[in-house]
Amino acid sequence: MKLKPFCHWYSMVRDPVEDSTGTAGVRGTQGFHEGEFYWEVIFTEPAFGTAVMVGVGTQKALLHTTNYQYINMLGMDDQSWGLSYKGTLWHKGTCRQYCKPFYENNTRIGVLLNLYAGTLTYFKNGVNLGVAFKDLHRVGEELYPLACSTAAETELELGVRSSRKLRLQDKCFSTILQHIGRNDNDIDILPLPLTMKHALKEDRHNACP
Repeated sequence: MKLKPFCHWYSMVRDPVEDSTGTAGVRGTQGFHEGEFYWEVIFTEPAFGTAVMVGVGTQKALLHTTNYQYINMLGMDDQSWGLSYKGTLWHKGTCRQYCKPFYENNTRIGVLLNLYAGTLTYFKNGVNLGVAFKDLHRVGEELYPLACSTAAETELELGVRSSRKLRLQDKCFSTILQHIGRNDNDIDILPLPLTMKHALKEDRHNACP
């Protein structure tokens, strides 16, 4: 497997040897512990084989197997969470169906890791597939982007990526709104400047369905 630098990340190119001898993975160079992070993995060629997966994991996550062990490596234990191109989610060695398989050229799989909410959500070609995993904010360790493949020739590239971290004021507003009633009068009686009260009301109204 060869690794190419890609703006503090890596694109993954599995060496085109005649036969694969196991499962190989790559890990992003930056771990995340707070914030919202989004990146896209582009399947430049149709996926095939036992597993081609994208997801997240801790530094302890397994990244390589030999002796012809072809496995869904992301999610085989409690250190990683993964989505297979076959549409299944894996964690702690168990799987469940999540979406339809994706075999097409240039399929873009977006990964949204929200460590405020503790959720991992996937997108396919810009379409939200729904929350895949919860409680990731309780892991207690940094989480890294991961990808793996069992196929002898696999090319994955990184596309769009972005991140967002809440300001201290946003965190304070969120905490306040969680601990007061749902009426604007509950905001009016708070010992805060008028501008902050207006901002709190705006945040609440924007959050309402």
